[in-house]
Amino acid sequence: MSSSEIEVVSLDAKAQHNSSEVAVYDVFTASAYGDFEKLRKFVEEDGASLCQPDLNGYYALQWAALNNFPDVVQYIIEHGGDVNETDNMQQTALHWAAVRGAIGVADVLLQNGARVEAVDVNGYRAVHVAAQYGQTAFLNHIVAKYQADFDAPDNEGRSPLHWAAYKGFTDTVRLLLFRDACQGRQDKEGCTPLHWAAIRGNVEACTVLVHAGTKQELMVKDNAGFTPVQLASDKGHRHVAGFLSNAQWAHSNHWVDRLCCGKMADIGYAPILFSIIIILLVLFTNTVLAAPNLTKVTAVVGLWGWTTVSLAVGSLIMFYRCSSKDPGYVKRQGDVGSHKDTEDLLLNIDLEGSPIWTGNWSQLCPTCKIIRPVRSKHCPTCKRCVEQFDHHCPWISNCVGKFHYHLDDASCRGTSGTFLFLSAWQL
Repeated sequence: MSSSEIEVVSLDAKAQHNSSEVAVYDVFTASAYGDFEKLRKFVEEDGASLCQPDLNGYYALQWAALNNFPDVVQYIIEHGGDVNETDNMQQTALHWAAVRGAIGVADVLLQNGARVEAVDVNGYRAVHVAAQYGQTAFLNHIVAKYQADFDAPDNEGRSPLHWAAYKGFTDTVRLLLFRDACQGRQDKEGCTPLHWAAIRGNVEACTVLVHAGTKQELMVKDNAGFTPVQLASDKGHRHVAGFLSNAQWAHSNHWVDRLCCGKMADIGYAPILFSIIIILLVLFTNTVLAAPNLTKVTAVVGLWGWTTVSLAVGSLIMFYRCSSKDPGYVKRQGDVGSHKDTEDLLLNIDLEGSPIWTGNWSQLCPTCKIIRPVRSKHCPTCKRCVEQFDHHCPWISNCVGKFHYHLDDASCRGTSGTFLFLSAWQL
């Protein structure tokens, strides 16, 4: 991307220095290194001002915010620091707090009147900066608690989702899509978040975007006339180009593409396999057990034959149940009879208050809009989240999940028994 991100200058308190090993000689260095005692001395004894910038135009409040010192930030505010003061780039202390995901500092700033939607010269808000640096927890915090606009564009028309996709921060992408951010928005270059993820070759980000998106996002062209798959191919990202190409085929209207990668892949082999087994079962019964032109079978042979048929029928029943039974789908909002507005629910959801939230951002499903329980995954074929997901089996055209393991076992046992009896018949 052509526009620059927020500048991070070299004075860094995260370098594991303590105050005795660094030169703390003014309010700016004291704020940057969190040396509260020296800061108080400079202000209360030496009369130093906390309202003036340093030689580079940065304020003490920004330094304390960058390095996550809430107590220092509170002290500066109480002694004249302006929470909305801006530097030469029009960046506020909240912008700097977003760089390192300083949630405690953000709370202090916003509770003291900081503007959550303050923009710098590039049009970046705190949400943009958090997305640029992959600060997912910070982004979620200011959205959920302070109603920050997570879909706001910057001066180039890029939303936080554009930046997260470009940078490859998949957790941030997942959160923004979970919050219902618009992934079809085009910036001034005509690029969607998927374009930028494809340009950088971010496979995981592309995967999340495609699974949560529609055919339209795959086919959108930028101002130069390129789709995401063309951009990925031009940049030499073969894996991304292959994935996006397969996704395009799956959404294609051409019957060959639909047969190979589209509807046929979704339906699986279960209907074909079921039909073949029934045909073979009928042929076996009519041509072997009940054939009028053959000698009558003995009682023992008949018992073996009809036992084989019974086992085959039982296996078919279990096969049908495996194909049609709910494998353990995680309930979505619409599935539990909720009449609440989905957008409001996603905006106000408290992740920390959820009994199944463990702090892992991969628990968020941007497609189903749910917090997944542990050991559950999203199946892109079924387009549902499945508890204890193992894999999607094309032979049963269903997922193997929480409620399928015993059925699969019974079906395998029945099929094995059928083959054993058939082998005995041949002998």
